[in-house]
Amino acid sequence: MDRMSASTSDRPVSRRRETTQRRLFEAAVALISEQGYEATTVDEIAGRAGVAKGTVYYNFGGKSELYTALMEWGVTRLADTLKGALPPSGSGTAPGEALTAVLRAGVEFIGEHESLARLLMAEAWRTNRAWYATVLQIRTEAIGVITGLLDELTADGSLPPDLDTGLAGSALFGMVVTVALDWRTLRPDRPVEEVHMALARMVEGLVGPVASTGGTSTRDF
Repeated sequence: MDRMSASTSDRPVSRRRETTQRRLFEAAVALISEQGYEATTVDEIAGRAGVAKGTVYYNFGGKSELYTALMEWGVTRLADTLKGALPPSGSGTAPGEALTAVLRAGVEFIGEHESLARLLMAEAWRTNRAWYATVLQIRTEAIGVITGLLDELTADGSLPPDLDTGLAGSALFGMVVTVALDWRTLRPDRPVEEVHMALARMVEGLVGPVASTGGTSTRDF
C-alpha cells in the first residue's frame, strides 16, 4: 500500500476515535457535574457514552487520564473561542474594543457550555491533582488572550505603565467567569445583551469609552 492510500484509509479510523472521545468527554462532564469526580466510575462514563468499558481504557488508559484529556479539551476550546473573538490583524480595531469582544465571547461560551465551565473552574485552581500542570499551561493560554490586549493598552498609554497585566488578565478572566455563572444560575432569563452591556461598561471604566460591538458566537463542540 502506498503512502497516499495508507493516509486515506487511516482517516475514517481517526474520525471515529475522535467521535468516541468526544462522547466520552460529554459523558464525563455530565456525570462529574452531577456527582463529583471521586464518585464517578469508568463504568458509569462508558455506560453514559454508550460504549464498552474497555473503550475508555483503549482511548485514555483510565479515569485520571480521561479527565486530564477532558480538561485539556475544554480549556483549549475556551482559549480558541477567546482567540476567535480577536479582530483580524491590521483591522484597526482599538484594543479596548477588542477586549470587550473577547470578554463577551467568554461569557457566551460559559453560557452555552455551563456544565463544562463549572467543571473547569472547580478543578483548574486545585493543586493536588495529577493534571494540574497541564491545566495551568492551557489556562494560561486562555488568560493570555486577555493579557495580550492589556499589554497593547499599556503600550499605547491607556493603562498605567506599571500595571501587572498578568494579574489584571486573571482578574478580568475571573470577572467573566463570575458574571457568566451568576447570570446562568440566578438570572437565566436575563437577555445576554444586558450582560454584554454590563461588561462593556466595566471595560470602559478601565480603559475609557470603546466602540459598540455586536454579539459574538462561540464555536460548537
